[in-house]
Amino acid sequence: MAVLDTSALLNWPIERCRGQIVSMLQQDELARVDEQRWLLIEGLEMDWRTASDDQRQLVHEVASKTGDLPRLSDVDIDLIALAIGNETKLITDDYRMKNVAREAGIEVEGIMTSGGKKQWKWLLRCIGCRRTEEVSTDAHRSKKDDVKLCDRCGSPMKLKRA
Repeated sequence: MAVLDTSALLNWPIERCRGQIVSMLQQDELARVDEQRWLLIEGLEMDWRTASDDQRQLVHEVASKTGDLPRLSDVDIDLIALAIGNETKLITDDYRMKNVAREAGIEVEGIMTSGGKKQWKWLLRCIGCRRTEEVSTDAHRSKKDDVKLCDRCGSPMKLKRA
């Protein structure tokens, strides 16, 4: 048994998904992305779960350590937390999810790619004064926005590989 990312649910043959662990948070995402596929998956015998607050907090800490936290969604965090809590493999093509899962000691497997085998560490760097700092556990999470404003000069801080 493994925890499946949404891309596995969308791309794998339906029978291969049966009986795997998935997050309750993925249901809205699936319905929004591919309604017909969602109707097929809804009828499968899937193990729908939600991670505990403690499991999610652990993911926040690990993702903060690697610097990946600002770019992880709530669904991403829940899936990694489910893999940690169930001590099982995480199936995903998302490099950030792979990075955090590996840091937490979770085995990962790709869906359609085999990349993302290197561990990366991310830091925040100011685009103005070039000051760098670690990513905190309460970092602003968004796929597009700047993570925060620099305390020294007020310019946006961006994620950069350490």
